[in-house]
Amino acid sequence: MKSKERIEAQAMELKRKKAALKAWKTIRRARREKRARGARKLDEFASHGRIASMAHPELTTMPQVSAHLRQRENRHGIISLFAKTPPDIACGPFWELRWAFGCPLSCAYCYLRGTNKGNMKPRYVKVEHIRRALHTVFNNERFNGGCPAIFNSGELCDSLMNPALMDQISDLFEQQEKHRLLLLSKFGSSNIRFLLAEPRKNTICAWSVNADEVAKRWERQAASPADRIEAAATVKHAGYETWIRIDPIFPVNGWQDQYEDLVYSVFSEFEPDRIILGTPRGLWKTIYYAKKEGVDISWVQYFGKEQTGWGKKLPFDQRKAIYEFMYNKLNLLGYAQHKISICKETTSMWEALGLAYRPSTCKCYNMEDLK
Repeated sequence: MKSKERIEAQAMELKRKKAALKAWKTIRRARREKRARGARKLDEFASHGRIASMAHPELTTMPQVSAHLRQRENRHGIISLFAKTPPDIACGPFWELRWAFGCPLSCAYCYLRGTNKGNMKPRYVKVEHIRRALHTVFNNERFNGGCPAIFNSGELCDSLMNPALMDQISDLFEQQEKHRLLLLSKFGSSNIRFLLAEPRKNTICAWSVNADEVAKRWERQAASPADRIEAAATVKHAGYETWIRIDPIFPVNGWQDQYEDLVYSVFSEFEPDRIILGTPRGLWKTIYYAKKEGVDISWVQYFGKEQTGWGKKLPFDQRKAIYEFMYNKLNLLGYAQHKISICKETTSMWEALGLAYRPSTCKCYNMEDLK
C-alpha cells in the first residue's frame, strides 16, 4: 500500500513539474513578445546572406574614426565603411550607403555576383531606416573625423535602378551642407527624370561607360553607351557635378580605336568633372558564381598569371599600356591629370606610371583627394 501511495505521489509530483514548466514557457514567451514590441528584425534591412557577410565594426580600420562611432553607424549596415582593401592595392576606405543589394542589369563580369552569392535580384532597405541612419550621421560632428564624406550608393547595386526611392534619398542630402551622395549607374536617360525635376547641389552623378563592343558582349541589359553618355550630359548641363567611369577596360580587338571613340564621344557632349579608369578584376567568387549561373565568362580569357589582393588581373605591361594610352588621349584633350584616378590598382602600377598616391586613401571617393 505504501508502495502504491509512493508511486502515486511521484506521478503527482511529475505532473506538477510538467505543469510548472508549461506555465514558465508561457510566461517567458509573453515576456519576449512584450520586449519585442516596436523592435525590428535585422533581416528587414538586408538578406540573411548579406548580414552574415558584414564585418564586425571593430575589424574596420579608419584612424580618424573611433571604434565606438563606427559601431553606432554600422549597427544596421546602412552606413558602412568599406575597409577591405588589400595592402598591395593603392586604395583605401570609403563610405557606402547600403540602400539596396543586387542589380537587374546583371553584367557578365559584375563582382556583385560573387558578393551576393549569385543572387542579383534587387532587394531594398526601407526608406524610414535609411532616413534614420542618415539623420544620425548628419547630426554627428565626429563622423568621419569631422570631415566631409562622399557616400557611394552604387557599390552594392545600381544607384538608378529604383528612381522613386533614390529620389527620396537624394532629397535627404539636401537637408545638410556637409556630406554628398554619389550616384553610379549604367541606366540611361529614362531613369534621370527625378534629377531634372528638382536639381540638387549635394548629389554627384556618375556613369559607368564602356566601349560599344564590350557593352554588347557583357553589358547586354544595360543602357547603350550612347544613352548613358546622353544621360550624363543632360544632368551635367542641369548643373550636377558629373563623373565618368571607364572601367573595366578590356583589351578586345582594336581596343585602342574603340576606347578612343568612347573618349571622344564623351567629350563631344560635355567635359566630366572626374574620370575613373580601371581594368578587369577576376575575383574568384565572381567567376565561380558566374559559372554556376551559366553566365558568359569569355571575359576571363584576358587575365594573365598575375594574382593580386584584388583577384586576377591583365598582364602588368598590358595594363600599363592601357593606362598610358588613356592618359595620353585625355591629355591631348586638355584634361587635367589630377582629375583622373585609377580604381583598385596595385601600388606597383601607380609607381610604374609615375603617379603620386597617398597610401590607404581612396583615390575615387575621398573628398580630400578631389580638391
